[in-house]
Amino acid sequence: MTKKRILLISFLYVVIGGLRAQQNLPVWQKANEKKLTTDWLISPVLQKAGAWISADKKDIILYNGLVKRIFRLTPDVACYDYQNMINGQQLLRAVKAEARITINDRDYNVGGLYGQKEQAYFLPEWLPQLTANQSGFYLKEYSVDNIPQYVNWKPGKWWATHTQKGDGKMLSFIYNNTLPELAGLTVIINYEIYDNAPLIVKWLSIKNNGVTALKINRVVNEILATVEEESAVVGSPEEMKKQHGIYVETNYAFNNAMRYDISDQTTHWKTDSTYTSQVNYNYQTPCLLEIYPEKAPGIELQPGETFNSVRTHELLMDSYDRERRGLAIRKMYRITAPWVTENPVFMHLVSKNDDEVYTAIDQCAATGYEALILSFGSHLNMEDSSAANLAKWKKLADYAHSKNIKIGGYSLFSSRRIDDETDVIDPKTGKPGGAFFGNAPCFGSKWGLAYRDKIKLFFTKTGFNIWENDGPYPGDVCASTTHPGHKGLDDSQWRQMEIQKELYRWLNERAVYINAPDWYFLDGTHKIAIGYREVNFSLPRENQKILNRQNIYDGLWEKTPSMSWGFVPLTKYQGGGPDAILEPLHDHLKDYEQLMMQYYGAGVQACYRGPRLYDTDATKQTVINVVSWYKKYRDILNADIIHLRRADGRDWDGIMHVNPQLPTKGLIMLYNPLKEKITRTIQLPLYYTGLKQTATLSKEGKQKQAVQLNGKHEAEFTFALEPESYTWYTIQ
Repeated sequence: MTKKRILLISFLYVVIGGLRAQQNLPVWQKANEKKLTTDWLISPVLQKAGAWISADKKDIILYNGLVKRIFRLTPDVACYDYQNMINGQQLLRAVKAEARITINDRDYNVGGLYGQKEQAYFLPEWLPQLTANQSGFYLKEYSVDNIPQYVNWKPGKWWATHTQKGDGKMLSFIYNNTLPELAGLTVIINYEIYDNAPLIVKWLSIKNNGVTALKINRVVNEILATVEEESAVVGSPEEMKKQHGIYVETNYAFNNAMRYDISDQTTHWKTDSTYTSQVNYNYQTPCLLEIYPEKAPGIELQPGETFNSVRTHELLMDSYDRERRGLAIRKMYRITAPWVTENPVFMHLVSKNDDEVYTAIDQCAATGYEALILSFGSHLNMEDSSAANLAKWKKLADYAHSKNIKIGGYSLFSSRRIDDETDVIDPKTGKPGGAFFGNAPCFGSKWGLAYRDKIKLFFTKTGFNIWENDGPYPGDVCASTTHPGHKGLDDSQWRQMEIQKELYRWLNERAVYINAPDWYFLDGTHKIAIGYREVNFSLPRENQKILNRQNIYDGLWEKTPSMSWGFVPLTKYQGGGPDAILEPLHDHLKDYEQLMMQYYGAGVQACYRGPRLYDTDATKQTVINVVSWYKKYRDILNADIIHLRRADGRDWDGIMHVNPQLPTKGLIMLYNPLKEKITRTIQLPLYYTGLKQTATLSKEGKQKQAVQLNGKHEAEFTFALEPESYTWYTIQ
């Protein structure tokens, strides 16, 4: 390095120091750390999220009583302490760059400190020995503010259990560079820390204030040298990859799996060859966490443009227990994406004409339903932008609203072919095809952009309230160089995702409820399928009842009940004989009632797909009774689920809802699939109800019994069930 460059860097650090000193943050004291006396999954934590500066001005501390993250400011920014305050676990064994950006095929580090020799652990006294990055981005200044609204959600219209986004603070580090090839490029790395959760959300922006376009090949927005949680002398990373003390989720997930971990496109657990004291002989321990989309962004950042990375949610885990980890993830959604708690009661109508829509609206109003969705196979076409079509559906929407019923409909994007000009182009063949479902339109094509605009126009002109979107399934890269929404193969995935997520946020911010086919909750969608096999609905009703309860049990480990929808085909679906269908409804009233109770009892809305909700007065009254019951216990039925016993057809099965903040702390749903009466005694896990010594259980709101809790917060509970029946208990 030249003497001139060394002097320049020294000068910059002096300037940076001045900028840092201008920040007005409270001074951190050890007394700020208070012993945690409550479980954050049961009671609110009094300590609010905030940012402090150390007495010597060298560190910034993010802290909320549950997580602490410390950044050294000089000679550059580096996170050297990342601690779970619940169990005291330190997550870091080494300091790394705060981010890494590949621009014009060259890697540049953002921040970080370098020179650490031992990589198995880190001692704060090593900090003075470390040096700053000499050929990347350096800290210019930082700021602390309230967490901004990523989705400008308007609560209050969809029966949500949570009505506001979580509060907290956002720490932003602003980085400049002195490289001629990156003149005018600024990077801003943001850390959001929330109240009442061991959670930090990290994301970055790249601003091009220069005069030339730059190719952004890859953005690694998080790099953590984590402690390994296993010891294996031999073994591949795949063999060793297990649960960690940190759960990571970003808003870049797709795979049609109905589960985040399979849909995730950004989490990369890598090996670290610089960690030479690890146990694994070949240095194969997966202990370096990097977050980035594999095939994105690949964009050209034009002068004056800003790029925003994926949003990385880092939730620290204090247990390997599946239930507790699931409860933590579910609470994360309620804090960062509270719209997922919205949960309207809806019907899935298969209509041939407008008269059937009017009839369905009337039946919804008569039975207590709150919304009507025109299902696939109906006569609704949202792509028809003619004045006559928009006027027709506005009239129907106005009628629904006059009955206090929300209305929406289904629209297909993927799994269909448009034409050679529109469909995604397979990079291997240069021809249409190779998409997730064989052929699919590209969202960046002229047709795709017009589709987006037609959907916006339809909702603007008609006043519709719900959009059920089938596709797109982006993973579909496109090699076209003529589509106006992307330049070529490199940016095709990212640009299509941008178009899609912007549409979801646009709809959400206009109070439109969104059933989406993939994991876009963090960008404004509300529901996804709970996970099922469609052909199972051609099986006999007896099979369907067991299978549905299995789907509910298995599908609600990481999702809240309101995040899932199930399925009840009232008419023939995917084949099947008379023993598979519910129509005529009055002939199968017992099965109809139990299917409703299974879903409503789980807090899961099902797509009751058919031409009507009832056919006789007796059927109508049954629907009214079930919906009224659901609304009476709605708050607790929409609460988290504790898994009691999975349905197997051999014995009882059941689930339990819990919410310690409600007067009714829990609600148990129990089922007996057997043909004889059963009596069972179980140890009922009541820890997450918040009750400590005694609990009162009421069978179907009537028969009360008091139970004592043991040291494990369990209660011995005996129940009886008639043959092929169900029952429910409230807990107070």
